[in-house]
Amino acid sequence: MTTIADQTIRFGRVAPMLPVKNIQKAHDFYAKVLGFQKTFENGDPVGFMILKRDEAELHLTLQPAYKSASFNVAHMLVNNVDELHRLCSDYGLRIIKRLENKDYGLRAFVFEDPDGNRIDVGQVI
Repeated sequence: MTTIADQTIRFGRVAPMLPVKNIQKAHDFYAKVLGFQKTFENGDPVGFMILKRDEAELHLTLQPAYKSASFNVAHMLVNNVDELHRLCSDYGLRIIKRLENKDYGLRAFVFEDPDGNRIDVGQVI
């Protein structure tokens, strides 16, 4: 049995799937507050949506009975973590871990989106 992926395999993007209770409300947050754009949606009513901004991609899936996890479900790297922290605070989002320089080389914080999904955000110091 082979346990290490063949070196000829090249991995592409990996996009987090975020469960949401109300897909339009989630879209509005990610689009209007964070500037993501919808590139795909599926279903009638819509049950799946892809959002993109720069090189980041998020997949939203409608899960009306969703109960959020108590751990981070995604990590984003940005080039201005202080500004994103300000936006999240101004929008009234819950900040789970305060903005600070970490010993592993990132300036980072964790916030909860409107559905309670915990997003870890960092900027290389």
